Amino acid sequence: QILKNLGLGKIRLMTNNPRKIVGLEGYGLQVVERVSIEVGPKEDNIKYLRTKQEKLGHMIKNISK
Repeated sequence: QILKNLGLGKIRLMTNNPRKIVGLEGYGLQVVERVSIEVGPKEDNIKYLRTKQEKLGHMIKNISK
């Protein structure tokens, strides 16, 4: 709502989370581009990234299932 109050109608959104896009569109904002946040898989974060991808639907590249 704050973004709408500031006069924004169209935005570029940096996110891997598809729910954020849906949420912002629900407030009348148009997401014209999604910019992926690139996080390289490492030994200590690969399980976390896979969980975000599989359970939450995050759009993360370079993560094999």
